Amino acid sequence: MDIRNKATKIELFNLRTPQMRAFHMSWFAFFLCFFAWFGIAPLMAIVRDELGLSKQQIGNTIIASVAITIFARLIIGWLCDRIGPRLSYTALLMVGSLPVMAIGLSHSYESFLLFRLGIGVIGASFVITQYHTSVMFAPNCVGTANATSAGWGNLGGGVTQMIMPLVFAGFVGLGYSSGVSWRLAMVAAGAVCFITGIAYFFITTDLPNGNFKELRESGEHRSVAKGRGSYLLAVKDVRVWALFFIYAACFGIELTINNIAAIYYMDHFDLGLKTAGLVAGLFGLMNIFARTTGGFISDKFVKKGGLKGRVRWLFIALLVEGVALLFFSQMRVLALAIPAMVVFSMFVQMSEGATYSIVPFINKKALGAVSGIVGAGGNMGAVCAGFLFRSENISYPQALTILGFMVTGFAFFTFLVRFSTADEEEAALEFEAAMARRREDHQARPARPSLIPGLALLRPMDALRIYLGLALVVKGVFFIMNMADLEAKLGNDMGEVQNLIAWAVVFAHVVGGASLALGFATRVAAGFNALILFGAVVISMIGSSGGLLANVDFQFTFFVFFCLVLLVWRGAGPLSLDHFVQSENERELVST
Repeated sequence: MDIRNKATKIELFNLRTPQMRAFHMSWFAFFLCFFAWFGIAPLMAIVRDELGLSKQQIGNTIIASVAITIFARLIIGWLCDRIGPRLSYTALLMVGSLPVMAIGLSHSYESFLLFRLGIGVIGASFVITQYHTSVMFAPNCVGTANATSAGWGNLGGGVTQMIMPLVFAGFVGLGYSSGVSWRLAMVAAGAVCFITGIAYFFITTDLPNGNFKELRESGEHRSVAKGRGSYLLAVKDVRVWALFFIYAACFGIELTINNIAAIYYMDHFDLGLKTAGLVAGLFGLMNIFARTTGGFISDKFVKKGGLKGRVRWLFIALLVEGVALLFFSQMRVLALAIPAMVVFSMFVQMSEGATYSIVPFINKKALGAVSGIVGAGGNMGAVCAGFLFRSENISYPQALTILGFMVTGFAFFTFLVRFSTADEEEAALEFEAAMARRREDHQARPARPSLIPGLALLRPMDALRIYLGLALVVKGVFFIMNMADLEAKLGNDMGEVQNLIAWAVVFAHVVGGASLALGFATRVAAGFNALILFGAVVISMIGSSGGLLANVDFQFTFFVFFCLVLLVWRGAGPLSLDHFVQSENERELVST
């Protein structure tokens, strides 16, 4: 399809344009869908005890939750080509919220399995998210836009691991039984999805110029391929099926880990429900920057290598993912398992971002069909992996090892994703046209002043930033292993607020520290950690008995706080993703 006025850049804080409204609504809607989709996963230990589920039955419910999504994604891709992403998302959110809320009616294995099957339909939201950003953003930034919207949406799978146990505990604190509390928690998750479906209808448009219906009536827009024709174009393309299996090896793995991570850490590392949920949540929280990074790197590879460059980066990311999964599967000590999982998670999500930075260029005549088929591959991978985890003869570590070897093998499927000379030339022309529009827009805007005038030449301490980031990650892992001590320092009279603060501390250290080490969203990560450290400074001052000069905890904590404030002030240096993005954009905008 020929779409005009695609955005050539991502302006996160601009909600005036239809492109950015679609961007923010699509990732937020996907976030809520992912949250509701896996909302029951961190509560499975409670459900298992109440319903008396065996390991095999739990495995069946995991398979059911992702199996139906295969067909739902195929249908929703076709629906996007027919009625547009706006109506498709509205219908999916409102209809999909019903089984999420209704799962509370289950009181047996059979009914619970049926509702988990129904909930899986909401996972098709991913296809609409990728479709909507693909038609809103130009080739020079579509990889980053797709990866960011999907990555931030995938955060729901990590956040739900942390939040749902707290929501459950909140209802228990109100006097409800555990059996009623997990049901009410799911009702709350489904209700938010239903309301968001209504908002999506009124806030977004299908395309930058308007909605499918109006544009078709005016003759301004027409779909090149309709109905079964669009699917035939996609089905006959071997590249689509190569990406189908590749996405099974990254997103399928993410879905699997989201389903089993909490119970895996409970059973193999003897963690409690809340702590296991926190650790499992770290896997999904890497989506804050990891999937975006995958798409961003793909957008940079295309500058020198064309579409082949995008494929080359996908091979690298997927290969490293497989190796990292093999290392994670062998970890038997919690202090080593958590960092290994974080690294593995980063490359899982970078592989996903790299995959969907290629999808928009496979076949523009059947974008919805291609998106749906590739997206369904992720769920097919999760279904196949689910059979490993339901087997009574295969332990979870053994299943993870098998998956590690399979992912490594699937990396070589990228060799089947090839583009003709005509495709490369067309993509190059679109890229240059998008960059020309960006340069024109840049020249029309006044130059932005330096954050601190007169100090623009001051170079930040990159080595210190990287060290602080890594040290914060290590400290976060230490907090996870000693959650009782951390919560004790905060006091024992704050109830669930105490848990929220403790989890915020861990989140800031692990995720924010990783972001600092990479130099990604440096000021945001440093600011978040500075707030946490400021609270630690206050606690150190209050608990000081020998004066501040003699209080080593205060001195060290204040030093880290001071360094973080400097990073908020100056931002990242040359050895950072932030600086790379900025310098690349500046070179692009001044080039002719």
